[in-house]
Amino acid sequence: MRANLRDDKVVAATPQEQLLLETDSPYLTPMPYRGVENAPKYLPFIAEKIAEVKGIDVEAVLKQTYANSLREFF
Repeated sequence: MRANLRDDKVVAATPQEQLLLETDSPYLTPMPYRGVENAPKYLPFIAEKIAEVKGIDVEAVLKQTYANSLREFF
């Protein structure tokens, strides 16, 4: 998935403890699905990109963002 360099810098600078996965942007669907309405089923692509930018395993991203969502919303 290709993202813009500015997005990569924002992700790289954001502490893992502050990351959440979301699909509130209906027209910012991750590649390769750009052009269709965004949906939760595309979250794995977002998690993969975060893992790539941060140089960590995607499972670590999923575990951390899940813990972050529990802390933030519950």
